[in-house]
Amino acid sequence: MATTLGVILGNRDFFPDSLIAEARRDLLKLFAELDVEPVWLDESASKLGAVETWQDAVRCGELFARHRSTIAGILVCLPNFGDEKGVADSIRLSELNVPILVQACPDDLDGFGLRRRRDAFCGKISVCNNLRQYGYKYTLTQQHTVAILSDAMRQELRQFLAVCRTVRGMRRVRLGAVGARPNAFNTTRFSEKLLEAAGISVNTIDLSEVFGAAAGIADSDARVKQRVEQIAAYADASAAPDAAMLKMAKFALVVDDWMQSLGLTATAIQCWSSMQKNYGINTCTIMSMMSEQMLPSACEVDIAGVVSMYALQLASGRPSALVDWNNNYGQDADKCVFFHCGNWAKDFLPDVRISTAPILGTVLGEENTVGALEGRTPAGPVTFGRVSTDDRNGTICAYVGEGNFTDDPLDTFGTRAVVHVPRLQSLMRTICRNGYEHHAAMNGAHCAGAVHEALSNYLGWPVYYHNQPE
Repeated sequence: MATTLGVILGNRDFFPDSLIAEARRDLLKLFAELDVEPVWLDESASKLGAVETWQDAVRCGELFARHRSTIAGILVCLPNFGDEKGVADSIRLSELNVPILVQACPDDLDGFGLRRRRDAFCGKISVCNNLRQYGYKYTLTQQHTVAILSDAMRQELRQFLAVCRTVRGMRRVRLGAVGARPNAFNTTRFSEKLLEAAGISVNTIDLSEVFGAAAGIADSDARVKQRVEQIAAYADASAAPDAAMLKMAKFALVVDDWMQSLGLTATAIQCWSSMQKNYGINTCTIMSMMSEQMLPSACEVDIAGVVSMYALQLASGRPSALVDWNNNYGQDADKCVFFHCGNWAKDFLPDVRISTAPILGTVLGEENTVGALEGRTPAGPVTFGRVSTDDRNGTICAYVGEGNFTDDPLDTFGTRAVVHVPRLQSLMRTICRNGYEHHAAMNGAHCAGAVHEALSNYLGWPVYYHNQPE
């Protein structure tokens, strides 16, 4: 699906017009590669479709305003020095509140004559100065100037699109809390009001309502049969009794209907101990299926945890999972074990099967825990992160970082992974010193930079970026 960007070509009249025409041509090629739909002035609406004068800014602002519902971000492209006021005025008149990427084209050493001179290196500083004066947050490229069709710019734009998705999604997400948090877990407490102030709404339903609605669905219902087939096709269900499969299917149908009725995007579910005592299954498989469908679901009613999952999902375009920072890995100070009973999305588990939860089974009866998944995550990239509501300081905060899954030996059950994180011990001290939860979100891609930029720069949250690149 294409992402719509508002595009401002900055211009100053005493620089060569050919530079603007070249930039427009190169941007069209780049946008086609990365599936971007530009909203920008037509070449007949202003000189070469660039923004230079107050009148140009008015036209550009009005154009952006007409597309306000679809524009996810703004790209400011400076083929030359540009007009600092024209750029800032265009954005102000549009009344948009979206991420802004400022890009400047580099001069060539043999191009300092009047025919090819740009001075965008200098102009970018002036544009950023004005954006700051006007009160706008903006994103910078790693290199001060970067050519439009360079690999570096392709990567910059990919990351900026991830930032746009994350900011847009986080400002309007609606979550569902299914049941009360387990009484033993103060760690999953959260401030619903702080989240609401950030545009994150939480809706609730009691487990008794879910169980009651599920009990009213007949085993022979066509939707139940279809959902059982979907579950069996999703993971190896050979060890799951028919009765447990029916319960999982009915639970899924009730939660699906509730989510659709309220327009919910993600859930956090009380996965123990009422579930096992009063319903007789684990909901891990159903939660995994939702996460795989990009409707993330977190265990233990960890609402802040599912916010974390959603942020990583938005940035990467891939499913996320909730994990415990669970075990050291022998004597390797930079490796640890990620673990949970079994609700990770199938994206992490190529050989997934439906099993039981032995740890919960010791107190709840293992026969009541059918539905937990079992599987091992293979080697590959990982981004981890956590959003938390810091009630003492009245803010939402977060951390994010990257590492790699490894294929090191691991003899245990459930859903599990070995993870290598440089300077892991420093990260653990940061997590403990700042009172973060033992849960973290993980995603099978490297997207920490986009998440950090979205949450810290545009949402205004304090964010620790572990091993942040220079």
